[in-house]
Amino acid sequence: MSSEKAKSKGKQLKEKLMTSKKNSVLKMTEEQVKEADSFCEEYKNFLNNAKTEREAVEYTVDLLEKNGFKPFKPGMGLKAGDKVYVNNRGKAVVMAVIGSEDIRSGVNICAAHIDSPRLDLKQCPVYEDTEMALFKTHYYGGIKKYQWSVIPLALHGVIVKADGTSVKVRIGEEEDDPVFCVNDLLPHLAAEQMKRPLAQGIKGEELNIVIGSRPFKEDDLSEAVKLNILNILNEKYGIVEEDLLSAELEAVPAFKAKDVGFDRSLVGSYGHDDRVCAYTALKATVDCDAPVKTAVTVLTDKEETGSDGNTGLQSSYLKFFICDLAAEFGAEGRHVLSASQCLSADVNSAFDPTFPDVLEKRNCAYINYGVCVTKFTGARGKSGTSDASAEFVGKIRRLLDSNDVIWQTGELGKVDMGGGGTVAAYIANMNIDTIDVGVPVLSMHAPFETVSKIDTYMAYKAFKAFIGSAD
Repeated sequence: MSSEKAKSKGKQLKEKLMTSKKNSVLKMTEEQVKEADSFCEEYKNFLNNAKTEREAVEYTVDLLEKNGFKPFKPGMGLKAGDKVYVNNRGKAVVMAVIGSEDIRSGVNICAAHIDSPRLDLKQCPVYEDTEMALFKTHYYGGIKKYQWSVIPLALHGVIVKADGTSVKVRIGEEEDDPVFCVNDLLPHLAAEQMKRPLAQGIKGEELNIVIGSRPFKEDDLSEAVKLNILNILNEKYGIVEEDLLSAELEAVPAFKAKDVGFDRSLVGSYGHDDRVCAYTALKATVDCDAPVKTAVTVLTDKEETGSDGNTGLQSSYLKFFICDLAAEFGAEGRHVLSASQCLSADVNSAFDPTFPDVLEKRNCAYINYGVCVTKFTGARGKSGTSDASAEFVGKIRRLLDSNDVIWQTGELGKVDMGGGGTVAAYIANMNIDTIDVGVPVLSMHAPFETVSKIDTYMAYKAFKAFIGSAD
């Protein structure tokens, strides 16, 4: 008797009619698991070398040019198979592989962001207090402020001097580099501090970064420690204090991406949100040689602060790029946009058994269950979301299933618990079918986040299938 006949009618109906979630490892061969693990080795390298949006753009442009992409110039003339990109002010990049199909049928867009929560230096950051030199900061994006104290920090960014020349800063990443830190009180003296609500355990104006303690060796000098630090910076970078007015300096965690767990199944790092989707979308685009539809991928800035500014996706640079591509083929940009579709490549929250109450178990994402498809984001009453149509969700279901992509669905928290947004709404506002697809993350927005290697690899497979799809 066959195994199918041996099953009861109820069991057969259950398999046919009911959704069954299953850990990806149980669906994959050992060889497929090894492929996922191998894929994440280069991803860890990306994480270590692209801790800011500027560094992510530099990494991206270098990879694109090594793979035949050329800077796009309107009127340059394009044909199927051509690969072009635009670097938007060194903080965002948009790229395209020209498809064989008429561009009037629309383009396939992947959109991820390359900024992450961090501590930015204020414009007048250097000060001395009781013979200790410190930086004043203004945190960027949504953080739990207490998580950023007493961890090693690295300083990344650019300083534009009075003469217009600029110098890059990257201190704290090499083995012999100094690091920086935000101090905290010892528990013996923190009785009053520990009465504060958790969100105020460390206040914004207490996120002051220690940068030195030795004075310039000369008697009767005020602010001698600050002077000594400025002298060190002058000798190293040729800057004076006023040059910090025109600087973008970011304090980020100094530690490297590492495997997590005895089984090495997870990657722990700063910046998974959203570089895990940025890297997988970038790699899918680089690996795309002959798409049917033109493939467009944008790695954008400013998502963590609302996508405002000329390098965020509330700007028009993505729309302008697609309109310029359309013009190369004599097409109207608005017609191309209206026929296009997009995967908003952004992360979702993974279920954490230590904190189960904030997620609704039937409608949340799980580690190792594959890439997560999120029909709508937003907060409470779906505020701030595009809410993909049933037709477009159905199309993405068919696409993922037909390309052996392991996927799941998930929402960002219980209905009245909170929520969050992505760039999906801004792209959908251009009359483009859009849905969020990304990797589930543990400890999102913390200095050290965690993702599954398998989920990361499935994101790459999903984006590659989408970019290469004809419908």
